[in-house]
Amino acid sequence: MRSIGALGKATNTKVETIRYYERIGLLAPPQRTDGNYRVYDDAALARLSFIRRSRDLGFSLDQVRVLLSLADQGTQDCKTVDRIARDHMAEIEHKIADLKALRHELSTIIKSCRGGNISECRIIEALSPFDN
Repeated sequence: MRSIGALGKATNTKVETIRYYERIGLLAPPQRTDGNYRVYDDAALARLSFIRRSRDLGFSLDQVRVLLSLADQGTQDCKTVDRIARDHMAEIEHKIADLKALRHELSTIIKSCRGGNISECRIIEALSPFDN
């Protein structure tokens, strides 16, 4: 059994985040000591580690909820898990494409800078929603 602070340290998760995961039902309410302190067992540590790893990989809280539910069942085939992971990968690929386009656009703006005064700055001009 470990305290919420020890659980947080073991999983690199803030205490407030652990409490939030409890409130939204990702983590079961913990056992309490006679002094009403939260205490967590190894199952809570494993579950929070799963949540943290999923979040580190960019899965949404809704996706994590579904993945946890499927992991808890354990006997189904993994088609749903595979679909969730593939959909998430597609989202990541889309974000990468968007970031590459953004990088190109920003690079073009930066290259247009000729120095000089702010009133003649091509970067400010490109960012301005109004004609100068």
